Amino acid sequence: MKVTMTKDGGETRSSGHNLALGQGPPGSRGPKRALSPTQIARAAIQIADADGLGSVTMKRVAQELGVTTMALYRYFPGKADLVSLMIDSAGDSAPPFRKSSLPWHKRLKLWAHCCLKIYREHPWFLEATSARHSLMGPNELSWMEAALQMLAEAGLRPQERHHAFLAIIGHVRGYATFKQMRRQVASGQHRGQDLLHYLRTEADRFPESLEVLGAGVFTEKSDIAFDFGIDCILTGIRSKVGKRSSRRSSG
Repeated sequence: MKVTMTKDGGETRSSGHNLALGQGPPGSRGPKRALSPTQIARAAIQIADADGLGSVTMKRVAQELGVTTMALYRYFPGKADLVSLMIDSAGDSAPPFRKSSLPWHKRLKLWAHCCLKIYREHPWFLEATSARHSLMGPNELSWMEAALQMLAEAGLRPQERHHAFLAIIGHVRGYATFKQMRRQVASGQHRGQDLLHYLRTEADRFPESLEVLGAGVFTEKSDIAFDFGIDCILTGIRSKVGKRSSRRSSG
């Protein structure tokens, strides 16, 4: 049993396992259970979506479900175990990205956008996945498996597939972090204008920053920056595989 201190000095207990994988389930003694772990996780997700991850407590979730707090401990040893199942349930299992006539790089770009949608629809997801101590659950693994299959189709070697996967999911998480920071600062656009005003007074010192930030990046509504980054990564992968194929042909 792991014990992690929260920001307010409390404790969140975790078995260190992911119950979605069938690891370390609570004891089955007592009356027949009226709920399923997934039902409980779904209720917790609704709370987190509305009020943030910090609002998810065993007591609050129990109230939402109309059961006692102690009843939830028959399903989850502690909140951290519940959060692990919330993470695995948030995106469900990955859709069949392989069953398509699109080339692998276009499907992988769609995969990245689908992942970003999970972070966008569940603002707590970034915090939860950054703080957990358990293994990924089966739904999460299905998303990784889908990406690795497409990277294998691209012609990458096993280690390269892992490296490419880290680059792509790192871009997804990085962009999600940036967008979340923008949402948390209500006056973000106003602050951007303040920054631009400062840069204009220091144009000789920060010419590139002034040119870039003055191009309207603070008012971008779409995911242009996200697409640009993903395209750079996928173009790099295609270039790497293409050069390797050319060397083999010439050899």
